[in-house]
Amino acid sequence: MAIHQILRRSLSAGKRSNSTRSDVPKGHFAVYVGESEKRRFIVPVSYLNEPSFQDLLCQAEEEFGFHHPMGGLTIPCNEDLFMDIISSLARR
Repeated sequence: MAIHQILRRSLSAGKRSNSTRSDVPKGHFAVYVGESEKRRFIVPVSYLNEPSFQDLLCQAEEEFGFHHPMGGLTIPCNEDLFMDIISSLARR
């Protein structure tokens, strides 16, 4: 399965998205990724069990605690690193 079939991305342009939870398919959740400009990604819930994704969550916890400025889970890494991790998970 191709990465684009597993992972959908929509621009958030650094502000809270006007989308609703209905745009997130069952079994998935939204995260915001980026260092300055944040982009929204929809990822499968199954990634929560993966050690590499858990490392990203630990970074988010260290950076933001429970306060996420985008109104959703924000992961403080660059988009390329995030895509590399997600791509490796999708190949499993």
